[in-house]
Amino acid sequence: MKYHFGDKIREIRERKQLTLKEVAGRAALSESLISQIERNRISPAIDTLLKIVDILDIDLNYIFSDFKKERSIHLVRASERNKLVMDNVIYEQLSRTVSTEEEHEMEAYFLEIPVGAEKGSREYGHPGKELGVIIEGEGEFQIGTKTYALSAGDSISFSADAPHGLKNTGKISLKAFWVTTPPKQLFGSARQI
Repeated sequence: MKYHFGDKIREIRERKQLTLKEVAGRAALSESLISQIERNRISPAIDTLLKIVDILDIDLNYIFSDFKKERSIHLVRASERNKLVMDNVIYEQLSRTVSTEEEHEMEAYFLEIPVGAEKGSREYGHPGKELGVIIEGEGEFQIGTKTYALSAGDSISFSADAPHGLKNTGKISLKAFWVTTPPKQLFGSARQI
């Protein structure tokens, strides 16, 4: 991918009322090279670019301010969400980031836990972190040897490497918003609905 910043260099050079010859002379470069850079015909070596921006007193952040402004996104429409049932708990995947660095990936989903059911494992944990917000209902969250009562509006975050589980102890379905990082790969291991 070729990034074009020559227009910015030319604009600042002209604003400072410097000629191509003056900039080339101060940078010990050819006038032709400066012209080609300004017209986006060539991409200069980094040391050449640094000479030019130093002479013109340009902030490097300004030169690269348009670089990679557009990012890829993962959009999931409400009607296209993956849903699965695992141990009577309904998981509805909201979104999942995908990156080359697993430690920065995350996954978000809605949970619906029927009365008396639970998610997680009180026997083992897994690498990563989790964050949850109880939307409706009430439950009991256990991590390691500690237990916490949770109800609508409560949120919790924790390191997932300790055994943990969320059990519905209320009289209605417990509904929650949950985020895990890295993703747990749930949506390939259980029955989709």
